Amino acid sequence: MEAHVSTLVVKAGNVVFGDGRLAFMAGPCVIESLELCMEVASRLVEISKATSAPFVFKASFDKANRTSIDSFRGPGLEKGLEILAEVKERFGVPIVTDIHEPHQAAPVAKVADILQIPAFLCRQTDLLLAAGDTGAVVNVKKGQFLAPEDMACVVSKIESTGNRRIILTERGSSFGYHNLVADMRSLLVMREFGYPVVFDATHSVQRPGGLGKGSGGDGKWAPALARAAVAVGCDGVFMETHPDPSKALSDAANAIALADIEPLWRKLLRIAAA
Repeated sequence: MEAHVSTLVVKAGNVVFGDGRLAFMAGPCVIESLELCMEVASRLVEISKATSAPFVFKASFDKANRTSIDSFRGPGLEKGLEILAEVKERFGVPIVTDIHEPHQAAPVAKVADILQIPAFLCRQTDLLLAAGDTGAVVNVKKGQFLAPEDMACVVSKIESTGNRRIILTERGSSFGYHNLVADMRSLLVMREFGYPVVFDATHSVQRPGGLGKGSGGDGKWAPALARAAVAVGCDGVFMETHPDPSKALSDAANAIALADIEPLWRKLLRIAAA
């Protein structure tokens, strides 16, 4: 088997993961407004068409694990789903968004094609079972505190619901305080479970809690890590983008400028093709 091909093909809307083509999950970290989501989605759709790159729009309706009580979390479940549904209807793109509690799984699955399990919650059994029960694609981000081998138990929890529409995402591992390191071997180890693997380029350069009341990061290195992950072999790349990262209300230090996305995607696609 070639390094970039997975055992199981997983389809989310009109986007396929694991068929040998590189797919992208991209969008703002958090839903700041309908206008921002429309602006980012519109541009990403244009880039997707120009590059023939499969694309899933991502944005969170609630960032429930922000460092500080004062941090912006998003519009919440009801309003957030309304905005995501409008993006989906207008642009015809699949949607991925986070869930944090089991009761959120069913209503979110009515809008989102992919339910995303945050890294901090990847071992929460009830959350995984609720996501699996919806029948939607479940993208689990590997916890910063887990070895890639440990994700086998996470996979088995979702499989117990009869759902095998699973994607596994690498987003860096804790390396001392306020630092993450991306071990590219994780992509290969997790692929051995038979499911598509995705590399989260922007969270992998995060510095959790590095700003005291917020997370810092080294967003300038995200494109380099994305190139490395595609060269190693992954089915997709996850990245957060914003028209002006310095003004982003979440993960400002890590996001890639929207203006830089097209050249980056073209470069990653060339690496994948090689």
